[in-house]
Amino acid sequence: MPRAEQDLERPPSTNGDGAGHPTGRPRNAEIDRLVLQVALRHLRSDGLAGLSVAAIAEEAGTTRAAVYRRWSGRVELALAALATVDDGGPVPASGDPFADLVAELARLRRFVVEHDATALVAIALVGDTDARVREQIRHRLVDPWRERLRACLRAGIDSGALRAAADHTTAEDLLTGSWLAHAVRGEVLPEDWAPRAAAMVWAGCGGVPGETRQR
Repeated sequence: MPRAEQDLERPPSTNGDGAGHPTGRPRNAEIDRLVLQVALRHLRSDGLAGLSVAAIAEEAGTTRAAVYRRWSGRVELALAALATVDDGGPVPASGDPFADLVAELARLRRFVVEHDATALVAIALVGDTDARVREQIRHRLVDPWRERLRACLRAGIDSGALRAAADHTTAEDLLTGSWLAHAVRGEVLPEDWAPRAAAMVWAGCGGVPGETRQR
């Protein structure tokens, strides 16, 4: 039986958790941390369908039984691993909406490049991905990105730099989707991507990049 299929079967109950704690003792937080760290890396490289509990347990230095006592299966383990994703939070507002948009996109680029976020988002695009995993990816990654970009565009409207009637929803789509186009072509986001993407969208919404106006 292939390893991935074997991982769908719960192992027999056992007292060994890879840390020497009998059943009923507090969970070893270090095992939790290591397993989730390894699981997130395997998610990026193998996707949800290729996630192997046995391989993750071995690399984390524990047992399948210990993993299954913490998470009931592959999907639950993936959900917990995705919940550890932290992109550092929004860039503090500077009072210059365009500069803030550039800074937010630059932060997004760093996160995408350093943490291979494209691979995680791609999991949500696979047709048979569990709906809970797809929703977790949206909740942890896509939705926060869009909300931060939306906040920059709102600030541009409030300052008078952007037209209120501009299609800001499409602007958000263009900004969040631009880096995926590079991924499809197998390209790393260039270092000047943030200012270029921001300038194009800002101009499309009626603004002049680098110009700050107040109503």
